[in-house]
Amino acid sequence: MGDRREGALPSFSENVCVVLVHPEHDGNIGAVARSMLNFGIIDLRVVGKTGEWSGETRRRAKNAQEVLDSSKTVESIEEAVSDCSLVIGTSGKREDGDKTAMRHFLLPEELPDRLSGVDGRVAIVFGPEGKGLLNEQLAMCDLLVTIPTWDGYPILNLSHAVSIICFSWYVNTDASKPSGSGGRLLDPNLRSKLRSEIKRLVESMPTKEHKRKGIEETLLRVILRGLPKDDEIHRIIGLIALSADSFGRN
Repeated sequence: MGDRREGALPSFSENVCVVLVHPEHDGNIGAVARSMLNFGIIDLRVVGKTGEWSGETRRRAKNAQEVLDSSKTVESIEEAVSDCSLVIGTSGKREDGDKTAMRHFLLPEELPDRLSGVDGRVAIVFGPEGKGLLNEQLAMCDLLVTIPTWDGYPILNLSHAVSIICFSWYVNTDASKPSGSGGRLLDPNLRSKLRSEIKRLVESMPTKEHKRKGIEETLLRVILRGLPKDDEIHRIIGLIALSADSFGRN
């Protein structure tokens, strides 16, 4: 279930890169690589790391080894984003008061729509665990984004933050529906048949007359709340019809 499957990356993938600035824990780099590939992003750039990836980084990346293998290690943010048309800084630190010009944030889901007409590569920059990006580093960014969290504990784990940003980008662009999630709207004839069979079932039940309408509505609500597919509705209708026939014979 966790294997890397073959398939084309999302069309936006070649225009988005993730930049980690001086990450402190090797495991988090691997976890970030895994999160990126979960949402079809493979361009990873790491500021302040040299040499081979550690065993811990490789282990935490799981089947996203290609992200590590194609990643770039650089010495500065400037070098990391040198080929990017737009640089987005991330931060969980919030400030109140008049001097907040450095912290006018967008929300993750706003980014794809805001940047839909931008030509060139977009860099999303994440600071080190604990401290995050410093003010002078945020000043190097063109836009700032923050993830809505509870103010009592706003700072996310690095890989979790990357996951949320990448997820927001994925679902708000050209992401396809996961297999098995389509076909949720019932065929109109099946919907009519379901309502008819539920009505017939309730009318055949040995219950007080004033309760029948409530039972019918409850059955409909409970069944349709699960957004069943057509094949599931066929089976449900069969069971309801059988039950109605059974009540009718008694």
